[in-house]
Amino acid sequence: MIILGIILLVIGFVTGISILWTIGIILAVIGAVLWIVGGMGHAVAGRRHYW
Repeated sequence: MIILGIILLVIGFVTGISILWTIGIILAVIGAVLWIVGGMGHAVAGRRHYW
């Protein structure tokens, strides 16, 4: 999710499409939060680890 967010950020920046930029930021932030929560040992969506 983080990688997809970064890809959308780059595509949105290069093409100037602001919706891709916004979606990329949202996906990167959600992916980072899930990664941090999963790394702390908390269950994320019923899984012990995010990956």
